[in-house]
Amino acid sequence: MRNNMVSLGDALKEYLNKSRLKPRLMEVRVQENWEQVVGKTIARYTESVHLYDGKLVIVTTVAPLKQELNYSKDRIAGLVNDMLGEKVVTEVIIR
Repeated sequence: MRNNMVSLGDALKEYLNKSRLKPRLMEVRVQENWEQVVGKTIARYTESVHLYDGKLVIVTTVAPLKQELNYSKDRIAGLVNDMLGEKVVTEVIIR
C-alpha cells in the first residue's frame, strides 16, 4: 500500500486485537469448529466448550471420555491453537 494507507482487512484485524471483542470471537470460533477439531464422536458427547483467559474448559458427563480427554490435553490445546492460527489456549480443563 502507499504511504499511510492500510487495507481494510489489516485495519479490522488491528481493531479486533485492540478491542475487548477478540476473546469472545475466539471462543465462538472454537465452539463453531469443535466438531472439526476433535471429531464427531467426541463432539457429540461434549456438553459445552468455553474459552476463558487462555483456559479451554470442556464439560462432559461421560467418565471414559473425561479420562481420555485428560490424557490428550496437550494435543487438544495444539489442535485448537492451530485452528485459531495463534497460541490462545494455554491450559485445558476437563469438567
